[in-house]
Amino acid sequence: MEKGETFFEAIRQRGVSRRDFLGFCGLMATYMGLGPDGVGLVAKALETKPRIPVLWLHGLECTCCSESFLRSGHPLASDIIMTMISLDYDDTIMAAAGHQAEQIVEDIMRDYKGNYLLAVEGNVPLAGDGMACIVGGRPFKDQFAAAARHAKAIIAWGTCATSGCVQAAKPNPTKATPIHKLVSHVPVVNVPGCPPIAEVMTGVITYMLTYDRLPELDRLLRPKMFYSQRVHDKCYRRAHFDAGQFVESWDDEGARQGWCLYKMGCRGPTTYNACASIGWNEGTSFPIKSGHGCIGCSEEGFWDRGPFYERLPNMMQWGVESNADKVGLAAAAALGGGIAVQAGATLLKRIVTGRKLDAGVGQNSPDKEENT
Repeated sequence: MEKGETFFEAIRQRGVSRRDFLGFCGLMATYMGLGPDGVGLVAKALETKPRIPVLWLHGLECTCCSESFLRSGHPLASDIIMTMISLDYDDTIMAAAGHQAEQIVEDIMRDYKGNYLLAVEGNVPLAGDGMACIVGGRPFKDQFAAAARHAKAIIAWGTCATSGCVQAAKPNPTKATPIHKLVSHVPVVNVPGCPPIAEVMTGVITYMLTYDRLPELDRLLRPKMFYSQRVHDKCYRRAHFDAGQFVESWDDEGARQGWCLYKMGCRGPTTYNACASIGWNEGTSFPIKSGHGCIGCSEEGFWDRGPFYERLPNMMQWGVESNADKVGLAAAAALGGGIAVQAGATLLKRIVTGRKLDAGVGQNSPDKEENT
């Protein structure tokens, strides 16, 4: 990485046109909800600010976060790695190996002390002095502690890093521990999901580069721009939930008509993520659209909340969502109430109209003609 080199300078060297560059800025501004002025803000930041040196570490995980990231369509992962950031270490995709690779970590921590971004995929096992995860001949917990000490900020990729995921499922024999519970001196951004959506990952990086600060976070350290709404809120099947139309068994008539999957175990009403609005594979689909209920993979402890195909018991919500069995009854009652109100209004109108006619105030009354 050349010190001081900007994102725009890097992509110009690769033959990317100004038009394509602005197209990328527009996509990122849209994903982040920056409004009409967002394109200019993103473009200015990428034209003037140096690329971010990044160390991407892997703890206990399955590499699904990297797999998702590498499938980003807007922008392409190769563009992010080669131009937008300086991904100086990632033992999954880097060419270097052995002592040469580990020396890169030491060099970045020394040369960019306090200015590099630490991305962590997976959690840190603490049992047995960390012997459940060894990287470069030493426990991952030691590598993480050293890299986190002087990082500018930490991004915890995926549910393994944000809350433990399957490795932390009961009884959690390795004591798999989320990243944010191990640091207090460095800000942490949690990007949960098993895996996170590719464009959510690139959007977080773009925001941090554009504004040189963390995005606004919720109480669980998740970026609000991607995790402020439930999957349920944007789900195209939401109307069926409100209407009391539920799939009762796989491949029944309701399933064929695309009814709500809540009774089949869908966790959409309790899961905060952007799946229903951004989608996967460049917006092609997401699990519910494919006919499978949400399993709540971005929520803490989701692995212990199975079986995944059993509905959530006694889900406490508000209004019509208090209980799925009551939704249909509530809808019917509301419909009946609406009919009663309409009938009452019609009767009242007739009474009032009759009284006006008796008083000589009708369609052809002098009063109306005068007003006309």
